[in-house]
Amino acid sequence: MSGLVLKLGPHERVLINGAVIENGDKRSRLAIMTPNANILRLRDAIHPEEVNTPVRRVCYIAQLVLTGDADPEDAKMQLLRGIEQLSQVLTDYDSRTQLTIASRAVMEAQPYQALKALRALLPREERLFAAGRA
Repeated sequence: MSGLVLKLGPHERVLINGAVIENGDKRSRLAIMTPNANILRLRDAIHPEEVNTPVRRVCYIAQLVLTGDADPEDAKMQLLRGIEQLSQVLTDYDSRTQLTIASRAVMEAQPYQALKALRALLPREERLFAAGRA
């Protein structure tokens, strides 16, 4: 069996190609066989009130594309501009790698891959803000 396998907890919700699906009372597994399906676990979603940092802002734009709430072509320049701005601040090797992956994913119209790469920067951003407050 190929494709993406989602393991869902009881009552966990997931967005698949714009449809919210809620699991039943027991843990289950779903096999997503459609290539390039847009999938977002709602527990991982960034809510509008949480968009309060530069990385979260860029993640949110990618998430809007993934969920179908933003036009991919309209968001493409915003994403690339945001990634470029992040690259001015996040200059370490690991961050640069994630930003390169995100940029490539945006150019290849792969919003999930872009979001995944950008989300990897959230812990680093959190540490930088914590260090700035200390």
